[in-house]
Amino acid sequence: MNRTLYVTDMDGTLLNNGSFVSHRSSSIISDLSHAGALITVATARTPATVVPLMEGTFTTLPFVTLTGAAMFDHATMAYHDVSYLAADDCAMLMALYADAGVNPFVYHLNANGELTVYHDYEMTPAEREFYTPRSNLQLKRFTFDKSSASSDNVLLLFSVAPRRVIQPLADAIRATGRFSLSCYTDNTMPEVMILEVYALGVSKANSIKRLMASTGADRLVAFGDNLNDLPMLDIADVAVAVANAHPQVKESADIVIGPNYDDSVARFILYDYYNRR
Repeated sequence: MNRTLYVTDMDGTLLNNGSFVSHRSSSIISDLSHAGALITVATARTPATVVPLMEGTFTTLPFVTLTGAAMFDHATMAYHDVSYLAADDCAMLMALYADAGVNPFVYHLNANGELTVYHDYEMTPAEREFYTPRSNLQLKRFTFDKSSASSDNVLLLFSVAPRRVIQPLADAIRATGRFSLSCYTDNTMPEVMILEVYALGVSKANSIKRLMASTGADRLVAFGDNLNDLPMLDIADVAVAVANAHPQVKESADIVIGPNYDDSVARFILYDYYNRR
């Protein structure tokens, strides 16, 4: 019998319309994990928000966070399998950002393994709107201390700005061929775009491949709703889209299930797990 790894995106997929894991989904996933099912999440979020969202849900596997730039073991509260940007690549990026007039949020792990985010104190309204609700998270510390603007142990450069600014910057970074990046319109601020830049090769898909190898899984069932989930769905043995997914995601999926607000991911895993035993 194949050993299956179940991996789900969070926003718009596992999370309901209130942006949390429902009690029913949490109960199903916890019971299945206790029974031996291999279940985890893969998300662009950092552990600072993933851990609180998954706090009431028992799983045995680390979370794929930061679009695959790092795994986070919630049992030990530690990062591992981390992909850092090289220091000389950071210098190149910062020059490109300066030319574009953009100050990115610089995410890096400090010597204690804590996620620290540096930014200049002066922020645009869009940057301030991003920062404010995240400013007091326990597992992510923002700093405006210029001495923290190091090129060491950088996982991510994150920026939010108008399309006319972000799109040319993304094109310039992409043209170097030295980075992995995501560039997309923000759901809450449609007038601006978000740009995330990681080390070359960083993706949910590549992290999931390594997780499959470490768990001995030989079958992958993946769930998603948006375009950035397509690489993960492409490597899955069973690619599952929720009903509220982007049309291209539904077209690419093997199966389309119910919407994210109906516990559809958890209910599918429950059915699949016990009907393959």
